[in-house]
Amino acid sequence: MLDYTVEDGVARIVLNRPQVLNVFDDELGRLLRDRVAEAGADSEARCIVITGAGRAFSAGEDLAALAERYEAGRPPDLGQILTQRYNPLIKELRAAPKPVVAGLNGVAAGAGASLALACDLRIASERASLSFPFAKVGLVPDSGATWFLARMLGTARAWELALSGRSVSSAEALELGLVQEVVAADELEARLRVVAAELAHGPTTAQALTKGLIEAAVSHTLDEQLEAEALAQEVAGGTQDHLEGVRAFFSKRTPKFEGR
Repeated sequence: MLDYTVEDGVARIVLNRPQVLNVFDDELGRLLRDRVAEAGADSEARCIVITGAGRAFSAGEDLAALAERYEAGRPPDLGQILTQRYNPLIKELRAAPKPVVAGLNGVAAGAGASLALACDLRIASERASLSFPFAKVGLVPDSGATWFLARMLGTARAWELALSGRSVSSAEALELGLVQEVVAADELEARLRVVAAELAHGPTTAQALTKGLIEAAVSHTLDEQLEAEALAQEVAGGTQDHLEGVRAFFSKRTPKFEGR
């Protein structure tokens, strides 16, 4: 259902329900949240990669598991599913004190697309797509989708994607800025390894502080952000990685950051 490994500083999480496009049920949601929390707390893991097995990243909620209730006219408490499963997962991803990379190998729909947007970087296969088809079943985008889309695209474009529920190709996602890179399908795994290795060998504390600063920037005033940057810089300036970076600069060599 989910594969988890840590190797060479990279925690790799693979959603592994390919027969159902890696849709989420309670067990997969719990496992993913737990593994993200584990990777976030593991000093040996300095970057987290999340991808999917088969032809999908994740197609969102497992509606088939809820079919009996719908057929009986007893819809599930979707608000409770969000507060107990998806919302804690999204918060865990945003709180992870290290870069999180989504490797979009295929379809990312509904909560699966929200999961992708909750990651810090998204590298997509040319076969990947993003969609938020909630309106097509009389629902609203959830799992942070409205928050991420409005921040990334502005409210007008976010509204258009939410209202239409249409599929966004990897090429359009790149143009919109929803993904940072698009590669050939057979090159995705290799590219993920390269990007993850670069991040895992970076200054981990500075990366975590930068993540928090960017998160706060859109709601801060300039004065508040200047103060936040000063406080973060004080912390970063006290790390061994900062000393190593300066020494490497003066020695004209590549720094060897250790994440401390």
